[in-house]
Amino acid sequence: MTHAFFSTAPGRCGIIGNPTDMYGGSVISCSTRERAAVLIAPSDVLSFEVSGQRFEVHCPEDLYPDGGYFDVAKAIVHFLDLGSAKFSLRWACNVPFAAGLSSSSAMSVSILNAIFAFLGRDEHPFFCAEMARHIELNYMALCGYQDAYMCMFGGLNYMDFNGKQFYRAFGDEPYATVEPLHEYVGDYPFVLGHTGVQRSSGTVHLPIRERWLEGDREVRRCYLRIAHLARMGKRAILAKDWAHLGALMVENHEIQRDLGGSGPENERLIQAALDGGALGAKLAGAGGGGTIIALACDTKPVVEAMEQAGASRIMYPKPCPGATVIPLENAADREQAERELIQRSEQADIA
Repeated sequence: MTHAFFSTAPGRCGIIGNPTDMYGGSVISCSTRERAAVLIAPSDVLSFEVSGQRFEVHCPEDLYPDGGYFDVAKAIVHFLDLGSAKFSLRWACNVPFAAGLSSSSAMSVSILNAIFAFLGRDEHPFFCAEMARHIELNYMALCGYQDAYMCMFGGLNYMDFNGKQFYRAFGDEPYATVEPLHEYVGDYPFVLGHTGVQRSSGTVHLPIRERWLEGDREVRRCYLRIAHLARMGKRAILAKDWAHLGALMVENHEIQRDLGGSGPENERLIQAALDGGALGAKLAGAGGGGTIIALACDTKPVVEAMEQAGASRIMYPKPCPGATVIPLENAADREQAERELIQRSEQADIA
């Protein structure tokens, strides 16, 4: 008997090292408490549903992307050649949309894992992370690797992406190295401030990526330095040397800002966080809007400063489980999954 399954995956925030995951570098990232959630069940017709909107697939053309909320599911179903499959996908995501916290990757990972469970495919997490990232890159937008890996693995991780700067074919990509750090760290003095500005990470990354591919010495030098900051950041986190980590985060941001990877909304919140007593603050994602991350042993004055500067949402990242899939064996399981979908849908920022 084919069961229904409930699949979830967290968002992520880059603490230090981003965006060098796109350039063979190193990144330290933490999961968010906010997650994407997907319910897959047998159905007479292939269908997708999110935020009260439903879409049915009746022909190959229905899987063409149109810039809407169903594009992630369309891309995955198309890539897996499942246009004639019979299942329904319903999802919700309270990771802020287009905010630099990997909402699209959380959706990709949770949908992909739900489909694999439904089909009885048992794939290891590195395979799933690489496939989710490959689909997102080729169907939707320019993206790096930390997003899919963090959504898959969860936690607080140091990740090394050596040899992954040239975007090989799916079957030829080396796997990243993922080192969990959360078991050695008890305190997580981080806070996120969302600017309220939605943007596509691809539009922010693309100009700098093109300069890197053209051999721009300044871009290449800068990203080698940022990758090294992540390696030093690992030592600082394990030593709980928050002042040193804060200084490294500030340098990380200054480099990325000077390359054109920030934006006025980001700068306003980052300066507010520092003025409020943060030891460090930087972009949590791509920049150009989205979200910033601040390091503060006392977060209250930092939060107040960011809110006064216009932060639309405050979040507190914490190492959480990565991708999870559970079978819905009975009515009670199904009701619990339905409740979580409703809860996350009510917290979502899409209409």
